[in-house]
Amino acid sequence: MSTVEPLLGPLSAVVDDFSGLTGVTVDLPTTLFLRARLAGYALPGRSSAGGSCRLVATADGWGAVNLARPDDHASLPALLALLGAPHADLATAARRGTAVELARSAQLLGIAAAALGSARGDRAPVRVERHGERRPRTLAGLRVVDLSALWAGPLCARLLGLAGAHVTKVESTTRPDGARFGSAAFYRRLHEGHERLVLDFASGVLAATVADADIVIEASRPRALRRLGVRAEEFLAARPGRIWVGITGYGRADDRIAFGDDAAVAGGLTGRDAHGDPVFLGDALADPVSGLYAAHAVARAVARGGGELLCVSMAACAASLSPGPVRPC
Repeated sequence: MSTVEPLLGPLSAVVDDFSGLTGVTVDLPTTLFLRARLAGYALPGRSSAGGSCRLVATADGWGAVNLARPDDHASLPALLALLGAPHADLATAARRGTAVELARSAQLLGIAAAALGSARGDRAPVRVERHGERRPRTLAGLRVVDLSALWAGPLCARLLGLAGAHVTKVESTTRPDGARFGSAAFYRRLHEGHERLVLDFASGVLAATVADADIVIEASRPRALRRLGVRAEEFLAARPGRIWVGITGYGRADDRIAFGDDAAVAGGLTGRDAHGDPVFLGDALADPVSGLYAAHAVARAVARGGGELLCVSMAACAASLSPGPVRPC
């Protein structure tokens, strides 16, 4: 089975530069595989380490379908119908069409899915947009509001906290961080030392909370935050030196959803088994990879004086480590 170690060159350079900028040492293998170790996951194969995502063969290659939430399982019959095989299982239905058709059908139903390697070469891992004035300073003492959940955003916040920033984890009263329902030890490790706020987002208080921040980390569709009165561009323009980190599956202009396992597949960050067929390389690898890219991007933005919107694509982060062109299997 393939291993991830030969693919880590670009990420090692990112981590080394982050350490040089902040003084924070990052143990890359521990960071990438911490959740799997704490949760006791077995090595993944055609199914992800957490069990929710599956690699399935299609008529022209491979795709990934991630049934990560109860609603996704409820939508599976509709997906099979869209694939033209309402009475078949997913593996049989997927072979009726292409990997792109499988991913498109799943995404229409709000299910995270991707064709293998479909995001390779699509964009840079982090795109930088200037929306505010610069103000040179250091990370120490800066106020970080973390609106993200699960792994990538919280890992970014954790690393910024280790660099001296003051981090506040903000959750909705009606939608707590899904990571709370996984490994408790992993959740504690990510959020250790951070302040916690639980807010009723519908009350309008979120905008006031964000207004006090120097750095915001989020992983939401821009329109969802705009409905709550929070706009990245206005936040950046209001005070010099601010930084906004938006972590999405495929970019802020793309409404497709993604989780770490399917985003890794989109980026082509998979291994091969003894037969040459794709397998997952690790546990939701696009998550920690994106968190590391995001933290590094923040450190560089602070060094430049801020005023920047950092658009982090999980699929593009995974693609930056991809071993090469993906051929149909």
